[in-house]
Amino acid sequence: MTHALIAKDKVAVVTGGASGIGLAAARQFAGAGMRIVLVDRDGDRLAAARSELAPTGVEIAGLQTDVSDRSAVETLAEEVFARFGAVHLLMDNAAVQPGSTMFGEDDAWDAVLATNLSGVIHVAQSFGARMLRSGDAGLIVVTGSKQGITTPPGDPAYNVAKAGVKVFAEALAHELRGEDNVRVEVRLLIPGFVWTPLTAGGRSEKPDGAWTPEQTAAFMLDALDRDDFYILCPDGEVNRATDERRILWAAGDIVENRPPLSRWHPEWADAFKAWVRKEDRNGRD
Repeated sequence: MTHALIAKDKVAVVTGGASGIGLAAARQFAGAGMRIVLVDRDGDRLAAARSELAPTGVEIAGLQTDVSDRSAVETLAEEVFARFGAVHLLMDNAAVQPGSTMFGEDDAWDAVLATNLSGVIHVAQSFGARMLRSGDAGLIVVTGSKQGITTPPGDPAYNVAKAGVKVFAEALAHELRGEDNVRVEVRLLIPGFVWTPLTAGGRSEKPDGAWTPEQTAAFMLDALDRDDFYILCPDGEVNRATDERRILWAAGDIVENRPPLSRWHPEWADAFKAWVRKEDRNGRD
């Protein structure tokens, strides 16, 4: 089955829609007959994505916008609602990943936080407020990351931004749940290792363990038909059980008063591995 809002003539807005998971999702939405608004800051990729989707026969708009610019996002929302009259599905997905270090260049931190956190908030607020005022049923899918939950070392700016996205999406869902007569739902998409221009890192061939954007989008569509808020995606290397154990261990750092990121701490790494093995054995009993 497919979520009721993913249907012919409904309107889907996808930020970061010119490549990766965003474009793969847009392909799925177009295949269902939805009218598509692709949003991206890269004009060339946006034009190529529109051309690719044109043979589907659905209405496709491509609007070049930098989501880190709040006023530009407000203008975007006004234009979309004026042209289409409604937004039924908002995929709040735009992100960058230039890489970062704790004491590295300020530009990397500024770019990541501006797009991956502030940009997500701008889009959800500008479009979400209009979706609520319309009174129509709606769905907001916010793209997070496992890096915002287990926060592995190596790219602190990205982790900080995605941790904020998780908290924001949870707060948004709670806010809407408490309002009367609200018909807008929120979901948090949590991809695994996905082979996209964002994650390629100069590599030319997809690693065996990575999922394609198409696999991720298909998993998301299946999950949207359920009431799950957290859409926790596996990949070719990590299944759900392993994800659950990593997430529980990360939360346990606080409860057990372990060192932060103890999974990678030299005095705790073996304890983490032993705990996972124990959980694996318990799961087979």
